[in-house]
Amino acid sequence: MILTPLFVVFLVLVFALVWLFAMTIDKRKWVRLLISLVLTPLAYFYVFYPLLNIFSSYHHQKHFNVEAWKDKPALRYEMSQEILDKKLFLSKNKKDIETLLGKSEWFGWNDSLKTTSSNKWNYNLGFKPGAFNNRQECIEIIFNNNIVESVKQYQLKKTFE
Repeated sequence: MILTPLFVVFLVLVFALVWLFAMTIDKRKWVRLLISLVLTPLAYFYVFYPLLNIFSSYHHQKHFNVEAWKDKPALRYEMSQEILDKKLFLSKNKKDIETLLGKSEWFGWNDSLKTTSSNKWNYNLGFKPGAFNNRQECIEIIFNNNIVESVKQYQLKKTFE
């Protein structure tokens, strides 16, 4: 286990809460200390840490990898930040994008044509982990003269039946 400053702060916070709880059980300090030392790791790893993971939106970031993109489409959101930050696809043509990402999963809507446009390719990135997340991450690649002009990430609200 790696001791990070945030881990130590959270552990001290849990210890203080367990100490306050132990004060309701017994007034002797050595008993409170014993109860706190025994219950703090249990409270941290079985109560605090799972709740922290449920309600925080942290997820792992990975480097863009063509094989991982094609093999695990539900985990593409892990690679999306690098795609956007490093502008990996800008100035690539449609053939290059199709080689890297595969065929477009759906075309985006063009308001001026009132139909879908073959110059707006969309890919599903999956759902970021979280307890109350009902938004599907997507990425849209916009082409101008068969060259990537822009890449943007957006979310679609999904309803589960």
